[in-house]
Parts: sequence; structure tokens; C-alpha cells
Amino acid sequence: MAEVSMESSRASRAGIWGWMFFDWAAQPFFTVVTTFIFGPYVVSRMATDPAMGQAAWGYGIAAAGFAIAILSPVLGSIADHTGQRKPWIAFFAVIKIFSLCMLWYAAPGSPLLPVILFFSLASVAAEFSIVFNDSMMPRLVPKAEIGSVSNIAWGLGYVGGMIALVFVILFLAGSPETGLTLIGAEPLFGLDPKLGEDARATGPLSALWYLVFILPMFLLTPDGAKGKALRPAVRAGLAELKSTLGEVRRRSGILRFLVARMIYQDGVNALLALGGVFAAAMFGWSITEIGLFGIILNVVAIFGCLAASRLDTALGSKKVVMIALTMLIVATLGILSTGPGYTLFGALQLDGADTGGFFATPAEKAYILYGLLIGLAFGPVQASSRSYLARSVTPAEAGRYFGIYALAGRATSFLAPFLYATITAMTGTPRLGMTVIVVFLVVGMAVLWPTPYPADRAK
Repeated sequence: MAEVSMESSRASRAGIWGWMFFDWAAQPFFTVVTTFIFGPYVVSRMATDPAMGQAAWGYGIAAAGFAIAILSPVLGSIADHTGQRKPWIAFFAVIKIFSLCMLWYAAPGSPLLPVILFFSLASVAAEFSIVFNDSMMPRLVPKAEIGSVSNIAWGLGYVGGMIALVFVILFLAGSPETGLTLIGAEPLFGLDPKLGEDARATGPLSALWYLVFILPMFLLTPDGAKGKALRPAVRAGLAELKSTLGEVRRRSGILRFLVARMIYQDGVNALLALGGVFAAAMFGWSITEIGLFGIILNVVAIFGCLAASRLDTALGSKKVVMIALTMLIVATLGILSTGPGYTLFGALQLDGADTGGFFATPAEKAYILYGLLIGLAFGPVQASSRSYLARSVTPAEAGRYFGIYALAGRATSFLAPFLYATITAMTGTPRLGMTVIVVFLVVGMAVLWPTPYPADRAK
């Protein structure tokens, strides 16, 4: 019956594209704020000490992850009873947009705490919105198409993130020495690179992008039928959450998948959030170089998602996730093994001279090569994990299970950034902190290996 219900409620092509445009709208926050522009700026230029800046950034990510882990399953269960997802997305959009605009005030030398708090609040609002958007998916397309649609949407997100990043690099990010952008022009809007205004502007820019491009989802994508009023929905949702957690323990395949994702997604989140920061500190990359690195990764990620959209249909979501995890482990080991003048933990010495320009040393070029593997894998590992669960639950239970899915992605998400931040703060060596990521990826992959696919299928 669940299959029939899902087929009959299939959305129109415009509705599906509206849903996919949510990823397009959401991705610039993660690309230009979290990973490639604003985060490295906070660490390398706003903070007085880069090591302490990395620690503070890691603690901010950890705090957001803790809040997301606690509240996501609660909100998902409540959403199943209210029926509609769009009002929740709109509510958190207001919080996210306001918080991003407040990042403009992150001037060099100003207190870190308010900046970290607004960044964390934006992260929480962004992730809660994703919970509600993801839970719409089983009602929009048949199970056979879920993997393809999920990966295409994720790839569309990377296109949006790349466009925003290219715009920042070409038109906003100026050299502190010359004041000019990569194309030799003055930054738009009179932004002063010496005051970090080029990086600070990424907050309001991401807010405006999000506001404009979530509109297709609101206008074109069908929502669930209206259910209970908020107060009774909260009571019913909280009661159902308790029973759902007990139910998950009896559905051993879904439980194992959620535990595996909880572990490996922690490593993925930390790698995405900290990879650019790590490179900026190690090589002294400018905003332009970090942005170019991000553009390279996003271009590769688009092709990775397009390839995965076909592989997911042909091979299944589980095999795509396993392949992607293998690539991420290899790439992270490569990054950890690379430093000024060497790679592969010193087994390969890179003695070439600095040639000037971008990524001028052989070690930086090696870092780029490892980054290409990350670019190919980090979209599919997340998009196919999303379709893995969507194929394993019915539309009626999608809200509460995607809430628990977010919990699984965030229950320990504070742990990897926390360990990274703590080890970095104690040792003053970010490289040691980054080793945590490999552990999470390897253990998560080991837990996923014997999990059935779909996860509700008996072994």
C-alpha cells in the first residue's frame, strides 16, 4: 500500500525541480561561509592566533552539531503530525538569514564569541531546514527514482555553491596588498580587503541567495496535507518519538545503517568544515587561493554527483556510499601525509621551488590532487545516504525517520570537531587533530559493510 500511495502522490516535474532547487539555495552557505571563505578568514585573519582560531571554529561547529542532534528527531516527529513541511522551513529560513547577515560585523580583532554564536545559529537553522526538505522526498518520486533525484539535487547544489564561490573570487575577494580581485578590478560595493569585508560579505550574500532560490520550492513543490494544530502535534510528536526510538531498535537493519551513518558522517562533516581551514593554515593560502581550491572541488563534485545518479540506480545506494567512503579515506590520508616539501608522510620529497602564483609549491599541487578525490566523493556519500534511507521507509514515517537520520548525522557530530579542536589546542598541531577524521570514516564504513540494503530488508 505504501508503494501505491507514493506512486499516486508523485509530484509534477516542476514540483520535483522546485524541491531540488532547495539544495541549490542552501549550498552557498556551506561552500563560501563554512568551508572556503568565511571560515578560513576567521581562522587566519580575524583571530589573533591561527591555532586558537581553528579551535574556536571547531568548537562552534561542535556546538551547532550538539543542538542539531538533540532537536532534529523531535522536530521530525512533530512535522509528521502537522503534515506540512514548508512552514517549518520558512521559520528556520528567517533565523538563518538573520544570522548570516550578522556575520558582516566580524571585523579583524573583534571578539570571536558573537561571530561563532551567529555562525552556529545559522548552521542549526540550515540543518533543521534540510530535515524537513529531505522528508518531503518519499512523497514526490517513486522509490526507483529516489537515488537519481537525490544525487542530481546534490549536484545542483554544488553548481549553486560554485557559482557563488566564483562570484566571490572574481568580484569580491581582493588582495590585501593590491586591493584588486583576481581579474584586476576593485571589489564590488567598495569592499575593503584589508578590513576583511570581502570575506565578511559572504554572510549577507549567502542569505540573499537562500532567500531568492528557496522560492521555487515554496511555489511549485506540493506540501503534505495539513494535519494537527501545533500544540497537539507537539504532544503527539514527542510521544511518537519515544515509540519510534523503541521501534528503531527492533528494525535492526535501519538501526545499523543509522549507527554507521552517525559515525562516518561525523568524519565527512569535519572534513568539509575543516579541510579548507587546515590548508589555509598550513600553506598560508589567501582567500583567492582557498576560493580557487573550492571551485576545483565543486566542479569535480558536480561530475561526481552526476555519475553517482546513474550508479545509484544501477548498483544501489549502499555500493555508492561504500565507494565514496573508500575515496574519502584515501584522500584524507593523502592530505595528512602532505606538508611543505613532502607527501606520503615524507616517503616522497617534493623539493621543487616556489614558482610564484597560485598553488606554487609541489606540496600544494599534491594537496590539490587529494582534494580532487574528496570532490568526487563527498556529494555521493551524502546524496546516496539520503536515498538509502528514503528507500527504506514509507512516506508516512519519513518525517520522524529523517529526524532520526539527522540525529544519526549529528548525534556525535560535535565529537570529531571537538576532538580536532581539543587536540589542536593542546598540541598546537592541526595535523594531529585531523587524524580523528580518518578514524570516523574507517569505523563507519566497517559498520555499514554488513548492513542490508534497503535497510528494512531482512538479511
